[in-house]
Amino acid sequence: MNGPHDMGGEQNYGPVRPEPEEPIFHAEWEARALAITLAVGAHGRWNIDMSRFAREALPPALYLNSTYYERWIAALEHLMVKHGLLTAEELSSGRPDGGAKATPPLVAERVPEVLATGGPTSRPARRVPQFGVGDRVRTRNLHPATHTRLPKYARGKTGEIVLAHGPHVFADASALAADAPAEPLYAVRFAADELWGPDARFRGSVTLDLWEPHLERT
Repeated sequence: MNGPHDMGGEQNYGPVRPEPEEPIFHAEWEARALAITLAVGAHGRWNIDMSRFAREALPPALYLNSTYYERWIAALEHLMVKHGLLTAEELSSGRPDGGAKATPPLVAERVPEVLATGGPTSRPARRVPQFGVGDRVRTRNLHPATHTRLPKYARGKTGEIVLAHGPHVFADASALAADAPAEPLYAVRFAADELWGPDARFRGSVTLDLWEPHLERT
């Protein structure tokens, strides 16, 4: 979707200032926010792409004025209410009323196993890919209403496929349905001046992982 999260190539947001020796968490509550998100996600009511869409769909003022894990918690609240794990009344009062059941199935002892396993997205091939390494392709000028892995700055641009990853769950469709199909996934390299124009100071290239529905032949 087109939202405040898609800042690539945007101006007037200020410089990016990396924090030297940045800690993993800036406060204890951030670690708890991550843990709660993983634990509740183990219910299987939504997937990672639905979670991403929930964060991206936050009101722009809330999104831009929230920290990273504040966005996670706000999106988690929305997902829990939507999927019946928490009621709006419980969320408002801060107290359980018995109207929803939200005991996570992921217990502490299983966390290392679950994190080590991850969530593989590769799938068996459904058809022959349309493109191969070395092909020149153009990204489609798409503006979907939900989550997409095709950023605004790379739409309608021409690049070269440098790697074929094979079929993977199509994230754009996965944000809408848990049984989303797999599509061929490619690493596509774009010259900096193709993305940013001839006045760009950066003269290298940018490589993006994009699915076949994002691409068309030049």
